[in-house]
Amino acid sequence: MTPLKLTLGPLLYLWPTERWRDFYFEIADESPVDVVVLGETVCSKRLHFMENELAAVIERLEAAGKQVRLSTLALVTLDRESKYQEGLADATHLVETNDLSALHMLKGRPHSVGPFVNVYNGATARILARNGATSICLPPELPAASVVEITRSCPDIAFELFAFGRVPLAISARCAHARSKGRTKDNCQFVCQEDPDGLPVNTLSGQPFLALNGVQTVSHCCQALLEDPVETRSLGVTSLRLSPQACDMTAVSLLFRALADGAIKPVEAKARLQDVYPAAPLSNGFHHGVAGAEWVARLRNSEGANR
Repeated sequence: MTPLKLTLGPLLYLWPTERWRDFYFEIADESPVDVVVLGETVCSKRLHFMENELAAVIERLEAAGKQVRLSTLALVTLDRESKYQEGLADATHLVETNDLSALHMLKGRPHSVGPFVNVYNGATARILARNGATSICLPPELPAASVVEITRSCPDIAFELFAFGRVPLAISARCAHARSKGRTKDNCQFVCQEDPDGLPVNTLSGQPFLALNGVQTVSHCCQALLEDPVETRSLGVTSLRLSPQACDMTAVSLLFRALADGAIKPVEAKARLQDVYPAAPLSNGFHHGVAGAEWVARLRNSEGANR
């Protein structure tokens, strides 16, 4: 049986250029991921932080045998952003579209579809496949039952599960992150760089609720789909997506590689993952059709352990 692949999604947060470069150099040299998605997905103002190092990062990743994809923005509102999308459409690398505005530019050529595109049924997946999509990362809020229905109705395309990371919930033309620190979007001075894992947002009663990331809102909890490989393959997916957080992502990818290969059990993977990324509680509620912030533990007869 073909092993599950690992995809490292685009970094959603703003990190200094040197940290960004060194992160991907480490991924190239030490991580077992098969595919790496590069590029700015959240805010076009951040593009210059990576532009000067992008070619070197791509070269290092490809020399290590990783497939590189280039991500589009998830929201296009300005002329310069439209031109950026058009430039990506002319790129020699496979493009991952995270906004419908890029689809007409990619029509008829192979591309992938990211989790920001709402693929909620098989009919949508088939339309995207006819447009040229070769793989789709399904939205992280989909329950397992919906994943199965979609993959079965479109068997000629590869599907990914959003298996690790704070869940992208919303994106806006306005920047709540800048506003929370007394600045405007046009004069934000890149305050989101102060929060490399997102700015925590609490409820009025002081309970952790969400996190701000520039114009994006993500979950407080970190989604972690830690199923055994047989169960994951039964969903019809071929790859697990890991979304970078401010933690040891090489260790995260090694854990998921061991889990996907059956080398460790889900209960062990959960305990170790909590040690690697203690900043947020783990959740899998969306996958099980309940509130996304919940953790659903199940008794596995084959393991005799409560997950």
